[in-house]
Amino acid sequence: MGRLEGKVAIITGAAGGIGRATAVLFAREGCKLALADVTPEELNETGNLVAQAGGQAMVRRTDVSMEDEVKALIEAALAAYGQVDILCNNAGVVGQLVGPEDQDAEDWRRVYEVNVLGAVYAVKHLAAHLIQRRSGAIVNTASVAGIRSGAGGNSYSASKAALINFTQTTACDLGQYNVRVNAVCPGLIETGMTKPVFDYARAKDKLWKVGHRCELRRYGRPEEVAAAILFLASDEAGYITGQALPVDGGNTASLNLPGMKF
Repeated sequence: MGRLEGKVAIITGAAGGIGRATAVLFAREGCKLALADVTPEELNETGNLVAQAGGQAMVRRTDVSMEDEVKALIEAALAAYGQVDILCNNAGVVGQLVGPEDQDAEDWRRVYEVNVLGAVYAVKHLAAHLIQRRSGAIVNTASVAGIRSGAGGNSYSASKAALINFTQTTACDLGQYNVRVNAVCPGLIETGMTKPVFDYARAKDKLWKVGHRCELRRYGRPEEVAAAILFLASDEAGYITGQALPVDGGNTASLNLPGMKF
């Protein structure tokens, strides 16, 4: 307990799933929070859970695809707390699951605006503060889909690969200022984003099959990804930067089988 005592974190995509689990865990570890998402009701619920965990949080509706809203979020967090130590770029959308012949340009734009540019905007507007303080940790939520084929559609997978690369290049840019930048790459986790997969499996009485192809033979929980984010954000990971950590039950340790893309 107290691994983030005295620190302040911004978490986007905090209304549920991995973002919510991370917010609650950070609160238990003594961190003050600025939480953002596009769904105010669910975001307020996360804020209430943080309070129940003994934490302090400000919540702000933010569409990370809009640069002015991201800038306003960061300014609000700095005004409220006077500092920001940790940035968790967790907001994301899944995009279409279609073949190459049915790809839609608007889908690609939307996925990139949220999954990639959302992180770019946040880093852009927080970087000067972190550089001035010569301290900070950024953790981006990527995906195993950004590492290899088989875990998502084309636009989603490409966006997560871009986010991993942005993680690495930004780590090189900011390392000299003692600002670390890493990514987590979740496998199949039960969240709002993956709800259709789990709903279908439950309706067909096939939940036991979900995640069974990974080495641990199960799907993951948001809390398990949150624990990895906590580690990368904490001083315990003080010599780790530019890395993309799979949290996937061993899925990326083995070869995907043909036809597993969807």
